[in-house]
Amino acid sequence: MSKIEIFDIIGAGLKAEAVRQRTIANNVANLQTPGYHRLDVRFEDLLAEVLDSSDKDEMQEIQAEIFQPNDTPVNSSGNNVNLEMEVGQMVENSLRHKTYIRLLQKKYQQIDLAIEVK
Repeated sequence: MSKIEIFDIIGAGLKAEAVRQRTIANNVANLQTPGYHRLDVRFEDLLAEVLDSSDKDEMQEIQAEIFQPNDTPVNSSGNNVNLEMEVGQMVENSLRHKTYIRLLQKKYQQIDLAIEVK
């Protein structure tokens, strides 16, 4: 059993946010496409499962999953993309991305500080 390092978690989170950003952009691009159904990304609950699991080797394999949620109302053209919701998702995603970057910066600062102390 290997231990999970913060860099593994941050790396997986950054990859997930990149997938989520592309998915949101795709949803917005298809806002007027008849019959298009929005896609979403599942990551945080997968990460929580791995962190709660006794098999920490799963962390190397964790990836965001793209899925089609069924909780958004469909309009008359059969499309269920809601621009306001997508913009909100984009803002949330940007904030998560910035958080991961700040955590990564802090970890590197700690490493630099440890090297300077020696």
